Amino acid sequence: MANITAEDEANTVKTEILHYISSAPGGVSIFLAALNIVLAIVATLGNFLLLIALRKVISIYPPTKLFFRSLAVTDLFAGLIVQPMYSITLIPGISHKNLMYYSIQVTGISGSILCTVSILTSTAISVDRLLALLLGLRYKQVVTLKRTRAVVGCIWLLSCSMGGWRYSNWGAEVSKFTLFVLMLLSLIISICSYTKIYLYLQNQQAQLHAKKHREIHQEPTSNGGEGRLNIERYKKLVSSIAWVQLALLLCFIPFTVGSMLFTHRKLTGVATGIAHFCVSIPYVLFNPALNPILYCWKIREVKQAMKETVRKLNCYFKSSWSFFPSSITNTTRA
Repeated sequence: MANITAEDEANTVKTEILHYISSAPGGVSIFLAALNIVLAIVATLGNFLLLIALRKVISIYPPTKLFFRSLAVTDLFAGLIVQPMYSITLIPGISHKNLMYYSIQVTGISGSILCTVSILTSTAISVDRLLALLLGLRYKQVVTLKRTRAVVGCIWLLSCSMGGWRYSNWGAEVSKFTLFVLMLLSLIISICSYTKIYLYLQNQQAQLHAKKHREIHQEPTSNGGEGRLNIERYKKLVSSIAWVQLALLLCFIPFTVGSMLFTHRKLTGVATGIAHFCVSIPYVLFNPALNPILYCWKIREVKQAMKETVRKLNCYFKSSWSFFPSSITNTTRA
């Protein structure tokens, strides 16, 4: 009996979502669909270039780089799968309800999986950065590429399982509760990690200032300069992932809060539903296009690698385009 109730409730929610989206004004739907297509193109190209650039960056430790690649892959899949399928639901004039229904299903399942992967991976990076700070020279012995691959694999496996359970008749409630617990734990772990990192760096900076004050008449050693350089690079990595997590949180807050209110019937009405599902979801889908910009902004090596990649691709397409008209001309003369 409980399974039937859960199934009926799930079908009711899906029917309401379909009704809200299909009831949106035509002009609003066209604008949101066009905006979403643009964001999908930006997210796909940006994260594709980011994956290529990460291969060229050697200053980032390989296990940490693997976490960044996992994040880029989730954003790439969002641009290739989630956003195009969501655009279908926004196109006015689609009378085939099954097409819209399955588009919503694919968007919901894939979006849930990718969102969970992004949150868990960004949390894993925050823990990785804390371990790099606390373990020191032992960090490379503890955090290996093999162990990192196992962690990334577990994150994807868990996320895919929860994404499937969420839209099943028997595991919807279990999946929602598990997802809520995971998100809460991830937020707590990230906050604790960044707080610990901040306090540790502040303490270290105070010690460096005190040491400089005591040795003001002595020449600085090369090891000290190298240490400061590593600390600066470390700060940039921590800052970049902190910005990524903050952007993820800000982009998901409107949709998450609105969905919870609709689920518990605190918000009702067609107009309210249209405003929620047609306005808050683009904020969620804006996140994959934003992340490559954040990486380029905060990590100089990634920015340089992406510039070099774009330059090489530009030269390649220019040479291909110059060859194409000449071949046509030679064929015409012949």
